[in-house]
Amino acid sequence: MSESVSTKSLPHVGPGTPMGRFMREYWLPALMSRELERGGAPVRLMLLGEKLVAFRDGKGAVGVIDERCPHRGVSLFLGRNEDAGLRCIYHGWQFGANGRCVDMPSVPASQRFQGKVRVNSYRTAERAGVVWVYMGQRTEAPPLPAFEATVLPDAEVSVYCVQRECNWLQVAEGDLDTSHFGFLHMGSVDPEDMAPDNLLRHTAENRIPEFSMGDAPWGTSYAAFRGTTDGKTYWRFANFLFPCWTQSPQGPFEDHIDARAFVPMDDHHTMLFHFSWKRKSPALRAVDKHGKQLPGLRNDNDFLPNTTDWFGRWRIRQSVENDWEMSRSAQQDGTIYSGIDNLRVQDQAAVESMGYIVDHNLEQLAPTDQMVARTRRRLVKAVQAYLAGTAPPGVDDPAVFYAARSGYFLTDSRVGWQEAYQERMAQALHPAPLAVAAE
Repeated sequence: MSESVSTKSLPHVGPGTPMGRFMREYWLPALMSRELERGGAPVRLMLLGEKLVAFRDGKGAVGVIDERCPHRGVSLFLGRNEDAGLRCIYHGWQFGANGRCVDMPSVPASQRFQGKVRVNSYRTAERAGVVWVYMGQRTEAPPLPAFEATVLPDAEVSVYCVQRECNWLQVAEGDLDTSHFGFLHMGSVDPEDMAPDNLLRHTAENRIPEFSMGDAPWGTSYAAFRGTTDGKTYWRFANFLFPCWTQSPQGPFEDHIDARAFVPMDDHHTMLFHFSWKRKSPALRAVDKHGKQLPGLRNDNDFLPNTTDWFGRWRIRQSVENDWEMSRSAQQDGTIYSGIDNLRVQDQAAVESMGYIVDHNLEQLAPTDQMVARTRRRLVKAVQAYLAGTAPPGVDDPAVFYAARSGYFLTDSRVGWQEAYQERMAQALHPAPLAVAAE
């Protein structure tokens, strides 16, 4: 093979990189539909290392195009949004949502050649309140992927975005590492402070889970399990899904319909999209036996106002500049293990503190990192197969992703992890049937 693919190449997603070309074969969530007002101001959009402009023209069509006007290179972010598309403020050339030049008013009528000019554009679709972009080279775009959380009626899906200032892979790997939960998030929790029927208690009682895992049609899967004090088994199932998605065990398996995309803005910035079914059962409550919130397990986003900068969207207040608002006193007196009073910010601090791209040469992986290592190998093999001419997994078969689910549950006895998954999947609630998902 002429192109080298290794774990070191996975973080890099520019147009000419193996991972960048691989990712461009998939539809990717790019921005919230509500960010684009009909006939309103364009939005700067950094996606897979490319500077783009997103807009909704006066007729409602969504365009995602190169930032540069092909005439003289002026930024189309400055453009006038009109019914037929963006009009460059420099000479008035206008471009439709499909990238084609539709007007060239600065050129004499007899010499106009707008039919031969276009700005690079990408195909778009809207689903679940999100604008999706296909950046691949296929003449006909593949179907949108059927993650169950994204094929529900829009009114039943909750979506939020949050930006991370580091590489996409290390953010995604945080979701694949369940052993950190008992330390980063629950390191100061005493199991005796929790109600006996709160399943989170099992994590506080036993912070060292065992693992089973394997490859799956959608990517990789794992089951972390612990024996309980009453002889049962507590299971936590999770998945990595191509090219940059995870499902983590944040709710009861029977109706925990979630999916998270870690979309690379560039090699150093990631936009996280979290899709979730609104009518699912509540996740485990991070409360003590009296119903009081456990310290450090708040779970929300405190957003800064969005700006028009390339990296100005969906940032939270806590960042490396303010040490993620860590309290050393709370850390030292044992109130909060990490000293950071927010579960999401704890995750953010961990992955951003590694630097923009963690140096894998410095890692010393342990047995509890098996899912991280396996997913890297799975990605490398999939990219190698793609470069050799094989379609990326799931691109042409959206139903592959519909078969994946995460969540937690108890079983009365120890059974095989795949058997446990299949049994619970057969009993699970599916508000969006496969026939609907495949449409």
